[in-house]
Amino acid sequence: MALYKIKLKNADDEVLLDDKVYEYLTTDPYLVKIDFINNLRKHSSGCAVFQKTWKKANGGYKTETIYLHKLVAEKFLNDTRTRERNLVGAKNGNKLDCRLENLIYRSRSVASRKRKTSSSAGYTGVYKENNRFRAVISVGRKSIHIGMFSTAEEAAIAYNKKSRELYGEEGKINVLKTKKGEEKERGD
Repeated sequence: MALYKIKLKNADDEVLLDDKVYEYLTTDPYLVKIDFINNLRKHSSGCAVFQKTWKKANGGYKTETIYLHKLVAEKFLNDTRTRERNLVGAKNGNKLDCRLENLIYRSRSVASRKRKTSSSAGYTGVYKENNRFRAVISVGRKSIHIGMFSTAEEAAIAYNKKSRELYGEEGKINVLKTKKGEEKERGD
């Protein structure tokens, strides 16, 4: 299976596509007419989007927005969509990887667990209290205390372990920073 890399208009990033998806995006009459494939931009949320503003006959304007990952999922993966699992996500966390094997329909609760953290400690479920770090995880809208730790990394590892235990593959896993600033995953 061929892999296509499409450069985005407003960023140095590229979108990854399967040959089947690329063929659809470059042969569908409407998508060809609007030059969809050559007008993909990186959205503030990190995914690829097509946006165009059209002037309407009455003088007003209409903005058309098409999210690439949603378009691909609706065209090729709609049979996996359920009432509960109706939000499109990237299995590997890369919102620009729109290969069919990477896209999945998720429930709202799973999607929220996969979101980027807003914690000032830099890790999901990790909060600084005085000179220590508390690890906390949500279960059924309740916060569960995991423990207190000397470093944010130790707390993140404890969070990762509990997340795997409770949610398996659908749990949020913190990516830990090494001393050199590289990212690595831990918590086994």
